Amino acid sequence: MPYATNADLPPPVRHALPGHGQDIYRAAFNHAYLAHAGDPRQEEAAHRIAWAAVKRAYVKVGDAWIARSDA
Repeated sequence: MPYATNADLPPPVRHALPGHGQDIYRAAFNHAYLAHAGDPRQEEAAHRIAWAAVKRAYVKVGDAWIARSDA
């Protein structure tokens, strides 16, 4: 199920990531979800791809996600 807004993201994603990180997650998830149509693990794959996209731009320091340019 693609997400229309960041407010629709799962609570763990909304609470863990800053706004820009949520934008990245949502865009990557939506694209991956559509790209994997017909795959029985479509949603799982989309979540994994979305987290991988976030990790390219952010690094987790303790409990906070920090933009790589700021780290």
